[in-house]
Amino acid sequence: MPIDPYILLLLGTVGLAALLPARDTAADVASGGATAAIAFLFFLYGARLSTREALDGLRHWRLHVTVLACTFVLFPVLGLAARGLVPVLLTHPLYQGLLFLTLVPSTIQSSIAFTSIARGNVPAAICAGSFSSLVGIVLTPLLAAALLGNSGGGFSADSLIKIVLQLLVPFLAGQLLRRWVGGFIARHKRVLGLVDRGSILLVVYTAFSEGMVQGIWHQVSPARLAALLAVEAVLLAVMLALTWYGAKALGFTRGDRIAIQFAGSKKSLASGLPMASVLFGAHASLAVLPLMLFHQMQLMVCAVIAKRRARDPEEAATATAAPAVTAPAAAGTGTRPR
Repeated sequence: MPIDPYILLLLGTVGLAALLPARDTAADVASGGATAAIAFLFFLYGARLSTREALDGLRHWRLHVTVLACTFVLFPVLGLAARGLVPVLLTHPLYQGLLFLTLVPSTIQSSIAFTSIARGNVPAAICAGSFSSLVGIVLTPLLAAALLGNSGGGFSADSLIKIVLQLLVPFLAGQLLRRWVGGFIARHKRVLGLVDRGSILLVVYTAFSEGMVQGIWHQVSPARLAALLAVEAVLLAVMLALTWYGAKALGFTRGDRIAIQFAGSKKSLASGLPMASVLFGAHASLAVLPLMLFHQMQLMVCAVIAKRRARDPEEAATATAAPAVTAPAAAGTGTRPR
């Protein structure tokens, strides 16, 4: 059951915002820094994405459409169904955060890692995660505007312009400049990765500071948090089952089913936190809480599933049969059925 060290840093940042929230001039400075950090993050996302790799991945379009349908159709449908839990289990702000969680794109790194551990189709997981992140930059804000409405944070024409300027423009700039800056980014991947995570910590500190100043944390009781965790556990279990057995019903191979399960059942903390800051503004603290909890839960559960997939009987049978069947075909010699 792995505990993501970055989650501990995020929780520490939340604790710092609770003890020492940014106020007045400090809040303005933190807000400006968070805005610049978000723009820089999406510039890096654009500069890192290889257009050629993305186009090559289109060859496996059925798998990518399936993952996108899980991420941006099935998840939101379940999120909308959870509206019936208000106010019995969830408060309205927590439900808004839960619904936003269902609109966020899939992860890339953890989907690849778990697919690799489970001996699934790693190239498919890479492409599926990349496509989901790319589509999510446009689709997540649009879905949020349609499904959350004014209750999410005051969506308007000005809000959409803000989204375009802070998210889409930097991303497109990164794509356009990738030819010149891609090599530098690849050589300094580790340092820029620290900048990525530091920027997100700044965004979280700013969001939770605004929440503390406004006193919104008095709306969340331990019982409500426990109910939120239970709802998210059910949500994750349903999506893991739908992605695994649904992919089987659609005729995907075992390796593809693994990629679909891990890419189609996850939500990206790295993409979701900056988007929530832009979309929800002063209400972002409660909006990102369900996403932070779900992120840790999916890591713990999927780590166990990946290890079991790696040693299940179906994998052993596939590994034993593969040399006898696929090797001659790959060599172009053909084999006679026996």
